[in-house]
Amino acid sequence: MREELSQLIFNSISDGVFTVDRHCIITSFNSAAERITGFRANEAVGKHCFDIFRTEVCHKQCALKDTLKTQNQVQDARVSILTRDGREVPIQVTTTLLRDEDHSVIGAVEFFRDISEIEHLRKSLDQKDSLRSIVSVTRQMQDLIGLLPDVAQSDCSVLIQGPSGSGKELLAQVVHNLSPRRYGPYIKINCAALPDQLLESELFGYKKGAFTDAKQDKPGQFGMASGGTLLLDEISEMDVSLQVKLLRVLNNGEYRPLGSTKTLHTDARIIAATNADLMTAIKQKRFREDLYYRINVVTLDIPPLCERPADIPVLVDHFINIFRAKTRKPIERICSDALIALRQYRFPGNVRELENAIEHAFVMCHGPQLELEHLPSHIVAHNGNSNGIGADKHSEKDVIVDALRRHQGNRTHAATELGIHRATLWRKIKYYGLAS
Repeated sequence: MREELSQLIFNSISDGVFTVDRHCIITSFNSAAERITGFRANEAVGKHCFDIFRTEVCHKQCALKDTLKTQNQVQDARVSILTRDGREVPIQVTTTLLRDEDHSVIGAVEFFRDISEIEHLRKSLDQKDSLRSIVSVTRQMQDLIGLLPDVAQSDCSVLIQGPSGSGKELLAQVVHNLSPRRYGPYIKINCAALPDQLLESELFGYKKGAFTDAKQDKPGQFGMASGGTLLLDEISEMDVSLQVKLLRVLNNGEYRPLGSTKTLHTDARIIAATNADLMTAIKQKRFREDLYYRINVVTLDIPPLCERPADIPVLVDHFINIFRAKTRKPIERICSDALIALRQYRFPGNVRELENAIEHAFVMCHGPQLELEHLPSHIVAHNGNSNGIGADKHSEKDVIVDALRRHQGNRTHAATELGIHRATLWRKIKYYGLAS
């Protein structure tokens, strides 16, 4: 009766539980363990635990073996197992020793639970947080953002194209953060910032004595990024001879440090970024065509800021929040004239230039609102040289439409953002025929 009660309790536990002897042979296997693994108890008992859980960690760093060897408990370790039908399932593991009445070790017990749903929720939250860092309301950018989760999961090479300051590094960081490699290293190399020989040694590493200043071995960034992501920014500036070696890494993961006769292997994912027209560079023999088709398995094109003026107000709000927190100045908004000036400006420096303009305004502003005179002088001058009142009115209408859209038609909130009275906003809405 006592044994039947113990077995009933054992099978009523919601976590998977199994016991092993001192040789890691399974001696019992409860109902929850059956449900999670897909193996019946009569199939598991008498087998080595690694025959049931079938994962590489069982051979390299088995929690039960560690417990039996060190006599230390393992608490909430995260591992993945393969179920009977071949599905990979993440589990959380806790182990402890089993002792007999004389306190001699006779085996160990492992408690484990399926954390698939928890990891799915965490992944969803991480994905939302990562995507939230890209601030945009335009359709073109929203379509691009929608591609990122699938691109991140694919592990293929990615080419990010866009003008300087448009956010290529941010996009690369988001792809890494959304990928299975997010816990691995993320390394950035600017190919235009280093001379050819120095870039080669930085990427591939070198052996002691490979050149005059090589006093000791140094690992390359390809090796250091293994298991993670390596961003090659401004890849169009890489020397053609070095592009040949990069192509070899992309083809089979192999590279050779300077001064070494030994071939090494890397598992780094490559993301390339450029603001240049690579097809033109290929025609000019400055970029290898075979490398181009190897790095652009997926291409992400970021449009310049001048092609998405509707993003300017939301980016301004975003930067105001950032600099308000950083400077602790009580600045809450930007006036409509300043916002119109920003929309009329072409921003050759793109988002980075806009960020700098708002930071400049924060330095100059001592009140609760950024005014036109707080913006950099070249932006104010451009506003003064615009095509007269018609252009100003057209921009003002766009600003009002954007504000109303962001606040779901709430005129009070839109007027507050624009720094004007609600009655003034109402008059402008009637003037531009926006009333419905």
